[in-house]
Amino acid sequence: MTKNATRADPANSDLAQNDAGNAREQLLDAASAIMREGDTVDISLSELSLRSGLNSALVKYYFGNKQGLMLALLDRNMRRILTSVETLLAKDMSPDDKMRRHIRAAISTYFDYPYLNRLLMRLVRDSSPEDAGKIADDYLRPLSEAYNRLIKDGVEQGVFRDIDPQLFYFTVTGAADRFFSARLVLRHCFSQDNLNEGMRDSYADQTVDIIMRGIMV
Repeated sequence: MTKNATRADPANSDLAQNDAGNAREQLLDAASAIMREGDTVDISLSELSLRSGLNSALVKYYFGNKQGLMLALLDRNMRRILTSVETLLAKDMSPDDKMRRHIRAAISTYFDYPYLNRLLMRLVRDSSPEDAGKIADDYLRPLSEAYNRLIKDGVEQGVFRDIDPQLFYFTVTGAADRFFSARLVLRHCFSQDNLNEGMRDSYADQTVDIIMRGIMV
């Protein structure tokens, strides 16, 4: 009877063929790829199953439901950003060099995960007040504090003008997010549908130049 129960459970069947951690990452990788290529944050479990090659029952096994999957994907992406920012803040270099590196890193992040800001806003909007507060505490507040440190160090060293760090956060995030989440605009207005690394680097060069000219003393 135990044997039959195992066969009837698709999660157990897949777990027998896939390392637990690897299967979990496969689902997250597949969700990320679908969102990136489809320029969307809406995915179906059937599409996820087809893309990952895993049974959709594993979503419930690992994440509880699709909302849990989305939260786990957000956590994975945002943890990478926070780690990168903390590493940058610890480096021994001038505030303006740190800022240039950060802006480029932000643009690179949104090139890799163009859905990130939309996913963040969707989860904040659709979550309970408690869960939305946790998202803010886990990801948004640490980023805000990092911007405070970046700007404060630059002002104290006479490198940056005295600007509002919170507003500057939206300046950088908006510039990084908008370009890579506007694929339809590029396609229909500029006949450009291939957001390649060359476009990413050209956009980063121009954005860094414009922003740094605006904040430098």
